[in-house]
Amino acid sequence: MPSTTVATIMLIGMFFGFIILRMPIAYAIGMASVITFMYLQLPLMQVVQLMVKGVFSFSLMAVPFFIISGEIMGKGGISDKLIELSDALVGWIRGGLAMVNIVASMFFGGISGSSAADTASLGTILIPMMEKQGYDGDFSTDVTMASSVEGILIPPSHNMVIYSTVAGSVSVGRLFLAGFAPGVFLGIVLMIYSYVISIKRNYPKGTPFSISYLFKTATSAIWGMFTVMIVVVGVVAGVFTATESAAIAVVWSLIVSFFIYKKMNFKDFWMVLENALNTLAIVLILISTSSAFGWLLTYLKVPAMISGTILGITTNRYAILIMMNILMLIFGTMMDMSVIILVLTPILLPIATSIGIDPVHFGVIMITNLGIGLVTPPVGSTLFIGAAISKIPLEKLSKSMIPFYICMIIVLLVVTYVPAFCMTIPNLIMPIGVAG
Repeated sequence: MPSTTVATIMLIGMFFGFIILRMPIAYAIGMASVITFMYLQLPLMQVVQLMVKGVFSFSLMAVPFFIISGEIMGKGGISDKLIELSDALVGWIRGGLAMVNIVASMFFGGISGSSAADTASLGTILIPMMEKQGYDGDFSTDVTMASSVEGILIPPSHNMVIYSTVAGSVSVGRLFLAGFAPGVFLGIVLMIYSYVISIKRNYPKGTPFSISYLFKTATSAIWGMFTVMIVVVGVVAGVFTATESAAIAVVWSLIVSFFIYKKMNFKDFWMVLENALNTLAIVLILISTSSAFGWLLTYLKVPAMISGTILGITTNRYAILIMMNILMLIFGTMMDMSVIILVLTPILLPIATSIGIDPVHFGVIMITNLGIGLVTPPVGSTLFIGAAISKIPLEKLSKSMIPFYICMIIVLLVVTYVPAFCMTIPNLIMPIGVAG
């Protein structure tokens, strides 16, 4: 009879082995699962059934709509409007363009929900602009990449939808609300650090403050920002589900891009659909193969083993949270964010709930933690995009990012150890029991 210990070693060993051999992660997960199924003499048809079951979820229908909406608004002129509004709000401060970059990421993140989209869209505009005004190239790129992490916390975030599904239908509305404070707090911490550096290096101020300019830019940008209101207010108020709100957001994004901002034509629209489909294909393959992988982990009792190991070392709540954060940080440097959500949530969430952590709170901890992984080597997707835009070597960017990593870890610690920081808003606006 096959040994479960050998099967566990095979599953995890082959997974990391295939990654080292540079096999795409989705296929590494799938191949490791299939070979382990064969070793355990389980029917291979079950792999197919588990893969189909993994993507057969109404909640997951929101993911493609959020991706398409973000792509439309990114190509439809929203970036320019948000930069103008951010400039009117904070451009007059010392290091104004750095502040504009951070605030624009708050706004843009609320539309795209993607760190990579944020960096690609805003970075191509702001990094050259900052360098032209005398900012160091590595600092300009670092600010852009670090602030883009706000986008996965400030709703809507398709990664939160994925977490909600894997965690057992945790309320998407409560997850969205719980991400507000951490996302804004991250922006404030980054602004404080950027202001200190701007004074030290004598970076310039931007546009002088003007009420009329602020009113003009706010009036222009409100059409794009209304996308966020549709999603968040609609879900929280129970008017429609996350999937329905995402679909409506796509329609509204098209109206704004085609008829209000007039920055998109049909050729651009087909490019948007192509980009969205490429992203969606990757996400869905990851979800389907991870479903089989996760089933095997449960079948082999890996979650129970890891839980027993951690709880065997200590029962101290704070120590356990530190250990889980370290584990997620390590995984975040090696794998894509959605993969880690799919693989680690079934393992770590039961440990978190056993020590009294609300599933919504743990979701924000996980998203914040894995957001750091997006800008860390060796596989940080946002780090790659920043390096490509700025043409600065990855090694140099990784080194110059260290102060920003510290800022993000400070935010992570606050999110982890001060539950009220995340949970106050959802508990006030959308108490447990409210649909969403």
